[in-house]
Amino acid sequence: MDKSALDKVCHQIYKRFPPLKDTKPKVSKQAGDNYLLVYSGSGKSPDGRSIQQTVRVVASGDGKIIKTSMSR
Repeated sequence: MDKSALDKVCHQIYKRFPPLKDTKPKVSKQAGDNYLLVYSGSGKSPDGRSIQQTVRVVASGDGKIIKTSMSR
């Protein structure tokens, strides 16, 4: 995945998930021209506890997001 496509995906993810703004994704190649990007970060719950968040994104080589999933 080239830098411009990665920046395009990161911009969309940071806009949708602000607590992950300072994290860089782990990128791995998948079948075809798809890539898996895994963002990990932590946020705060309403009662003040820390929550670990992981966002998995499947994106094409040109920076189009195909699928997004999040776990807490």
